[in-house]
Amino acid sequence: MSDEKKVWNESEAILHSLQDDILVTDTDGIILKVSEATEGIYNMKSNEMVGRSVYELEKEGVFTPILTPLVIKEKKKITLVQTTNNGDKLLVTGIPVFDQNDRLVRIVSYSHDVTELLNMKKYLTDIEDEMERVKSELEMLRNLQFDSDGMIATSTEMKKVLQLAMQVAEIDVNVLLLGETGVGKTHIAKFIHKKSSRKDGPFIEVNCGAIPEALFEAEFFGYESGAFTGAHSKGKMGLAELAEGGTLFLDEIGELSLANQVKILKFIQEKQFYRVGGTKLRTVDFRILAATNRDLEKAVEEKIFRHDLYFRLNVVPITIPPLRKRSTDIIPLMEYFLTYFSKKYHRERSLDEGVLHLLFTQEWRGNVRELINLIERLVVTSPKQLIEIENLPPHFRRSYPPETSVDDNNRSLNEILDSVEKQVLLKARKQYKTTIDMAKALGISQPSVFRKLKKYGID
Repeated sequence: MSDEKKVWNESEAILHSLQDDILVTDTDGIILKVSEATEGIYNMKSNEMVGRSVYELEKEGVFTPILTPLVIKEKKKITLVQTTNNGDKLLVTGIPVFDQNDRLVRIVSYSHDVTELLNMKKYLTDIEDEMERVKSELEMLRNLQFDSDGMIATSTEMKKVLQLAMQVAEIDVNVLLLGETGVGKTHIAKFIHKKSSRKDGPFIEVNCGAIPEALFEAEFFGYESGAFTGAHSKGKMGLAELAEGGTLFLDEIGELSLANQVKILKFIQEKQFYRVGGTKLRTVDFRILAATNRDLEKAVEEKIFRHDLYFRLNVVPITIPPLRKRSTDIIPLMEYFLTYFSKKYHRERSLDEGVLHLLFTQEWRGNVRELINLIERLVVTSPKQLIEIENLPPHFRRSYPPETSVDDNNRSLNEILDSVEKQVLLKARKQYKTTIDMAKALGISQPSVFRKLKKYGID
């Protein structure tokens, strides 16, 4: 008896000397032995666990899931992640023990605390996700190449437009470009085409408002020889066929008549058509982009635009803000096109600071198109290298109150410019929160803004 007691005590000592959590159960899940290390893991004394069922302990929330039934079922080594009542994560391994008759009699499990490892894994996963997001954003910014295509995006509003355009460019989804006349819908459409997988294909622009209704079908779908009086003897390929493998841009889509809307809808849905006077069904592979300055939702309500065509086109709408709502783009746009037209016409020109401030305050009802036309006109007509206020068209100068007019004979030009500058600063002060934002919008340094505000006593 003394020898047996000595062996048993030795086994217990060995068991409790282990730093890992060791737990032995029978095939009914009753705990027979546990190591002392188990106490710190499950917050239970080892003598409180012995004789208890692992099924009961799971119900009490001591640990979950339990390993015993899995080992009994599979009769092989099983490993899983277990959660304790403290929220710790344990990597638990269960090993079946068989007697001399190959019957399963015990399940021995041991565990390692892997809470920190799992937290580290989650942290690394989060870091990888963040790096992937940043990488994607950097790639997008590299691909935007705003200035190379005359796409100036200093303002937050325009950056969002171009980022969305970049996202949809990669997918052959229908895009509807919305915005006032002159905001640059055609430029955005070309931008999407250039960044898409169809960039090597044609970009075919169809101005739906410029083609007479009676000629639209023949121009769009083409016609066979002898289709109508005056038709070309060999027939003619339509704009739809020319878009094969590329992008078909339907500009001013809101100007289409209801009859032509039906034809366009069928063509978009089926990508098949007949030429006028033809019997051969033709198929074309293209991507549709559309644009309008009209409120199509209102047009649908008024039943002058088909709702099914509207929903077919309006898969991804992109609204381009007017220039007056993205004023931080005004000066960069002026500088860009000033350089462009100076090179084009071989006439080196620059804008006086007063001109920059004066034009910055304009409403630009014609948006970017109006700005481009003005800069081109100034480059061509200005007799001197420096373009001054007196070189501006009269209606730009008349847009200000009399006291800021260059025609005021009672004040010097410097006094007039100071008055204009003060108005510009007052407007910018109301629109932007910081002098840094003001400086970006006005195209001058932040210290210059600070000095000018102090000069005019603007808080």
